[in-house]
Amino acid sequence: MIKKLWNKCWEIYHQYEEIFNYLIVGGLTTVVSLSTYYIAVLTFLNPNIGWQLQAANVLSWVLAVAFAYVTNRIFVFKSKSKDKLKEAISFVSSRISTLLIDMGIMFVFVTWLGFNDKIIKLVVQVIVIILNYVFSKLFVFKKDS
Repeated sequence: MIKKLWNKCWEIYHQYEEIFNYLIVGGLTTVVSLSTYYIAVLTFLNPNIGWQLQAANVLSWVLAVAFAYVTNRIFVFKSKSKDKLKEAISFVSSRISTLLIDMGIMFVFVTWLGFNDKIIKLVVQVIVIILNYVFSKLFVFKKDS
């Protein structure tokens, strides 16, 4: 019974391997991003000052993107592209677009509307994870690359 259940779970995993791996890597990337952000705003940047809020956001983004590129390339999309520079530029470009979305939402909800920055940052991460998967799948790690 346990072996049958295990085999069924393994079968489901293999059927949706890319999505499962993306969720795991996305979760780890979120941990990198949020940890960096929270450490920054709790130690040396003040989220109540607009430019410092954005500096913490950019810092968390840079570290998360570096982590995400390597892990997505290897574990999620299993890229075999020989042109790593083109792929990396495409990856960073797609992440810049989601960074701008992230920054815009943070600016509107935290700076303009006064919502709690930590809660909004968490909500924004869900939106960004979904958009990053779509962009990576359609534009960065295309199977014909």
